[in-house]
Amino acid sequence: MENSQTPKKISKLDSFFGITKSGSNIKTEIIAGLTTFMAMVYILMVNAGIFSDASAVAGISYSGMYIATAIGAIVGTLLIALVAKMPLAQASGMGINAFLVYSLILGNTGLTYANCMLFTLIEGIIFILLSVTGARKKIFEAIPAAVRKAIGVGIGLFIAFIGFQQAGFIVDESATLVTLVSFNVLGSASFASAIPAVVAILGVLLIAILSKKNVKGAILWGLLGAAVLYYVLYGIGALVGNAEAKAMFAAITFSNPFDAFGAWGKESFGKVFTEGWKFSSFTGNTGGLVLIIITTALSLCMIDIFDTIGTLYGACSKGGLLDEKGVPLNMNKCMLSDAVATCAGAIAGTSTVTTFVESSSGVAAGGKTGMTALVTGACFIIAMFLSPIAQLIPRCATASALVWVGVLMMSGVKDIDWSDSAEAVVAFITFIIMCLGYSINKGIGYGIIAYVIVSIFTGKIKEISIPTWILAVVYLATFMLT
Repeated sequence: MENSQTPKKISKLDSFFGITKSGSNIKTEIIAGLTTFMAMVYILMVNAGIFSDASAVAGISYSGMYIATAIGAIVGTLLIALVAKMPLAQASGMGINAFLVYSLILGNTGLTYANCMLFTLIEGIIFILLSVTGARKKIFEAIPAAVRKAIGVGIGLFIAFIGFQQAGFIVDESATLVTLVSFNVLGSASFASAIPAVVAILGVLLIAILSKKNVKGAILWGLLGAAVLYYVLYGIGALVGNAEAKAMFAAITFSNPFDAFGAWGKESFGKVFTEGWKFSSFTGNTGGLVLIIITTALSLCMIDIFDTIGTLYGACSKGGLLDEKGVPLNMNKCMLSDAVATCAGAIAGTSTVTTFVESSSGVAAGGKTGMTALVTGACFIIAMFLSPIAQLIPRCATASALVWVGVLMMSGVKDIDWSDSAEAVVAFITFIIMCLGYSINKGIGYGIIAYVIVSIFTGKIKEISIPTWILAVVYLATFMLT
C-alpha cells in the first residue's frame, strides 16, 4: 500500500511545482535546496549577532533574535516556494539589519527597537500594495542612477567596517578616530585583543579561497573554520596558562534550545504592536518625529527595492529563469512574497526579509522550481532548534562573514562611470558617508542632495524627476531640523 501511494505523492509534488516540465527532477531540486541553505544559513548567526549589539538599549538577546531571524527566513522561503514557485530563498537582508541597529537604534535617533519593527511593518505593507500594482519597479527607476549604483557599494563598505570593528581589528583612537589593533605580543597587545582579529582576517581569506575553488557554502565553511581556529588558539593559550584564555572557556555555558523560544516570545514577538507606536523621545517634537519617520521609511524602502530587484535579476539570470524580455519569471509573485514575509518578520521581531543572492548557488546546482525553496525552508525549520550550538560561534568568526559580504557588494563600484565627474562625486559622497558617517540613511540623503545640486549647475535641472526633488527637500529638512 505504501509503495502505491508514494509515487502518487511524488507525482502530485511534481505536478504542483512543475518539476519535470521545467527540465529538472526531485533529486536535483533537493540537492539545490540543501546547497542554498548551506550558502545562506550564516545569516542566523550573523543577524542575531548584529542585533545583540543593541541588547543593552533594546532588551533583545542573541538567542531571541536567532529565533526571530529563523522565522523570517522560514516564512519568506516557504512563500517563495508555494506562491512564486521559484528556486529562491529569503531571510533578513544584510545592510538593512545594520541600518536598523547601528544607524537607528544605536545612532542617537531616539528610536527604539520596537519603533524600527513598526517601520519595517509599514514598509512591508507599502510593498504589498506596490507589488500588487507593479509600481515597485517604477520607484526603483525614479532614484538617480548615480545614487542607485552607490548604495550597494556603500552598504558593503559599512558592513565590512562593522565586521572589522566586531573582530577588534579596527579600534577607537582619539587622534585619528580609528586605528588598527596592535599585534605586538611582546609589548602592548593582549591575547584577547590580538587573537580575534587574527581569526577574523584568516576567516575572510579562507572564505575567499573556498569561493575561488567553487566550494558550495563557502561563507558557512569559512565561518566555521574561523570558529575552530579561535578555539584552537584559545586552547593553546589556556594550556600555557594564559588567564584570558582560561576565562573564555570558563564562561562557556549550554542552554536548552527551547529557552531561545522563550526569549523570543518575551523580547521580540509582537513588540511592533505593543511598543512600536510609542515615541517617547519625540514628545513635544512632532515635526522632528514626522521627518524622521518619512526619511527612515524611505531609506528602508529604497534599500529593500535595490536588494530584491537586483538579487532577483542576478540569481535568475544564472539559471535561465528569465522570460523573453529578460525579466525574472513570476517577478511580481516573488516581490509579493518578499513584502508579506517582511510583514511577518516585523511581527516576529526581525528586520526586512528579502531574497538572498546566495540563492544563485542553488540555481547553479540545478534548482528550477519552488521545490528547491521548499527544501531550504525545511532546513531552516530544523536549524531553529540549534541556537545553543550557534551561540558557540565567536563574534570574530561571524565578523569574517560580514567582511566577505562587504567584498561581494563592492563589485557594484565598476558600474559607476568614474569618467563622468558629476556621477562620480554623487556616488562617492553616497557611499563614503555611509561608511565613515556610520549611517546608510544619511549616505542616501546626502547623495540625493548632491545629485540635485550638481544637476542644477551642470545644465541638467530638467532631468531631475519630481520624486527626486521631493526626496531632496525631505532629506535636507531632516538634516537641518533634527
